[in-house]
Amino acid sequence: VVHFPIVFAISPVLFYLLYRITAVAAFETTAFHCLEAGLLFSVPAILTGFFTWWLNYQAKPLRPVLIKIRFSGVLVGVFVASILCRLRFPADVLSLTGWGFVYLAMLAALIPVASVIGWNGAKLTFPVEKK
Repeated sequence: VVHFPIVFAISPVLFYLLYRITAVAAFETTAFHCLEAGLLFSVPAILTGFFTWWLNYQAKPLRPVLIKIRFSGVLVGVFVASILCRLRFPADVLSLTGWGFVYLAMLAALIPVASVIGWNGAKLTFPVEKK
């Protein structure tokens, strides 16, 4: 469950760029479906994350966990905003002006947000602090 949102956060911009390069509409549609799947899988991933935090760390305010919580909210927000943008302005997102540029920026923003979440999750599993 946890890794699905990461994959679905990275793939929309890649499929959208493939659409821009090839003009194959199926790539743009796939980008949109990846956004929807990302939102869908983020909810159970976040819920299981909270449960794991409570179970393994007694809900202590660990820095990596607090970062993951904040960025998970950002991730869901960008997923929702991207989906709404695509639904509200379907023709505009196909161009690289106006809403199309905003849409592309939101898709691109998903990658660093998911990377921060993944990196901090890895720090919980494989601590990198110096002794």
